[in-house]
Amino acid sequence: MPAHNPFKTALAARQPRIGLWLSMADPYLAETAATCGYDWLLIDNEHAPNDLRSTLAALQAVAAHPTQPVVRVVEGSTALIKQMLDIGAKTLLVPMVDTAGQARAIVAATQYPPRGVRGVGSATGRASQWSSRADYLSVADDEVCLLVQAETTTALANLAAICAVEGVHGVFIGPADLAASMGHRGNPGHPDVQAAIESAMRTIVASGKAAGTLTSDPALARRYLDLGCTFVAVGVDLLLFTQAARRRRGEIGATPATEAAPPSAAY
Repeated sequence: MPAHNPFKTALAARQPRIGLWLSMADPYLAETAATCGYDWLLIDNEHAPNDLRSTLAALQAVAAHPTQPVVRVVEGSTALIKQMLDIGAKTLLVPMVDTAGQARAIVAATQYPPRGVRGVGSATGRASQWSSRADYLSVADDEVCLLVQAETTTALANLAAICAVEGVHGVFIGPADLAASMGHRGNPGHPDVQAAIESAMRTIVASGKAAGTLTSDPALARRYLDLGCTFVAVGVDLLLFTQAARRRRGEIGATPATEAAPPSAAY
């Protein structure tokens, strides 16, 4: 069986992919989102209450649908990456990558020896379909799509070197952390932050790697796509729900005061 990762193939062909962030940490919601027409869904472990088992459940929930799952790990440790790959994650997003050295270590964690250091335990893993993919070990390295997050001023200073690391397939700009790193915490829309983001995107695209980011502003999403970004998430499930729920409550307006209940009988 050949290596197969449709998301990686689309990025290599520079086909824009529109995504949705999953922060609910609920497989039922993940399955619902998988029917909404997004090209990819981000299963978040960094800022959502996911763990290995809930991530597995989300992967299983979306498996029957065309949308492609991307798993953001909480951090780029070798052991954690091994577990995520073994449960069937093919595309990983690793936060807070500041240097090319960090990127190389993460690449090694996604690859089996002799190319890397990933532990070999595929026989009992979902990734190999419990050994029914007899040639899994021969295709596994090429199946992985690795995306790293550049989200500090240090990362932007090292961006060209990070992009040059073989085995990194895309670089994601994290607006919120970058804004904080630049002294504009809570204000990723600041002109200086946006200028830095656009400059970074141009650097990533020019390197031949895929550029990505997250924004809830449709106009800004289109701007990033026009700059050559290939994978752009355009919303967060939790925030979309909260905004819709608050809007609906506001549409109802004030409600009459509840009539006082009669006093209960004394016992």
